[in-house]
Amino acid sequence: MIKIMIVEDQELIRKSLRIVLESIADVKVISMAENGEEAIHLCESLLPDVILMDIQMPVMDGVQATEKIKERWPEVKVIILTTFQDITFVRNALNAGAEGYILKAVDPQFLIKGIELVYHGGSLVPQQLAKEVFQTMSGESAMQDHHELSSNNPYQLNEQERKVLKYLAQGLANKAIAEMMFLSLGTVKNYISNIYSKLNVKNRSSAIMKAIDESLISKK
Repeated sequence: MIKIMIVEDQELIRKSLRIVLESIADVKVISMAENGEEAIHLCESLLPDVILMDIQMPVMDGVQATEKIKERWPEVKVIILTTFQDITFVRNALNAGAEGYILKAVDPQFLIKGIELVYHGGSLVPQQLAKEVFQTMSGESAMQDHHELSSNNPYQLNEQERKVLKYLAQGLANKAIAEMMFLSLGTVKNYISNIYSKLNVKNRSSAIMKAIDESLISKK
């Protein structure tokens, strides 16, 4: 059973999320917080597997809370709950260590699948939201398709690292990447560490967004 923490300043949303999640999936909401500071205190005694984190909250926002939580408990997964109006904050949350982000108004079944994906080591960067982030941050009118790597390689990624980055962009977990590439899990982890180092990012979600921004991922 996946242990969930909900961090949201609106009580109605907190309670509604709890009821929906526990009614349709094998998850347990072990704690709820109304701001980032409270979430950190709760993590000290009730360590969740996944945190659903709002961005804009009083006292301490979701970006600050994510950064502090990932520094102290890097094994805790964080999914940012956002609206299209919050898109400009998403990049900071990913750079702080969040594993992904999702719209508050998403279908509950999709939210459950996203939680399970992140829990098992994947990243949650929905294509439409990635497009919105890219357009907002770059001012471009369109995002390049993020399923294949382009020939642009300013970070000197080798062929295997480029393949791994492609699979990261597709949301695959480490084990799935290992199976796709016929490599050991340890080798895949090493490639991912190298990618993070070369791109100067902290996690796979940040790597995906940087790949989009730097045109490392494009249509062929």
